[in-house]
Amino acid sequence: MKKILKRLKKAVNKADKKTFFVYLTLRVLVILCLVRELINGNYQNALLCILSLILFLLPAFVERTFKIDFPSVLEIIILLFIFSAEILGEINNFYGIFANFDNILHTINGFLCASIGFSLIYLLNENIESFKLSPLFVSIFAFCFSMTIGIFWEFFEYGMDNLFNLDMQKDEYIYNINTVVLDPEFDNNVINIKDIDKTVLYDKNNEELIKLDGYLDIGLNDTMKDLIVNFVGALIFSVFGYLYIMNKDKYNIAGKFLTKKAKE
Repeated sequence: MKKILKRLKKAVNKADKKTFFVYLTLRVLVILCLVRELINGNYQNALLCILSLILFLLPAFVERTFKIDFPSVLEIIILLFIFSAEILGEINNFYGIFANFDNILHTINGFLCASIGFSLIYLLNENIESFKLSPLFVSIFAFCFSMTIGIFWEFFEYGMDNLFNLDMQKDEYIYNINTVVLDPEFDNNVINIKDIDKTVLYDKNNEELIKLDGYLDIGLNDTMKDLIVNFVGALIFSVFGYLYIMNKDKYNIAGKFLTKKAKE
């Protein structure tokens, strides 16, 4: 117990006070949420709370492993992002309550991942004399890094939906579809179906299951919107990152999000 308290005290002294306050506050909120979900018997949500608590440790783990320091503003945004995505979005249904909540988070994710990718290559570029890359290449790398993370996240959502019968790729009603599947000639002609009002689903026994107010898209639109807004967030930071390399004094906004080599 003494060793744990000693380590905690050392971490508190080393950490930025604002970052530690945000970390502690969010952790307490997640624990309260975890207790509530366990009492209500919502074990799936309880697992999401545990996942959030583990993810909160990720910035510190990365810092220790790679001997880098995240700027406090970046670390706070990462913590708030995790809390918003898992606790507010999934458990408290902010994705359903607020129409653009998911788009905002994916835009922020694109921005954050681009800043991390930019930092990784920028540190190498600044600290290794034989390793000199152009500002354009560094920015393109940051952009591609962010988009790759965004794609892997969509793989994760698709896998969770199919393996565990979840709906991370949020469904939505659409009222027009274009498809070659319904072409009676089977000649790859596009059939346009417009102004869909109702869709009725039947089971194999021809019994009606449910009547829908439109046609249900099962995640395609959600996935594409997520990637588009991730693209926007990644592009914004990549442009700021390029300008930062070209003129650090004038375009210092990107510098506030850059990780630095940890002090010995």
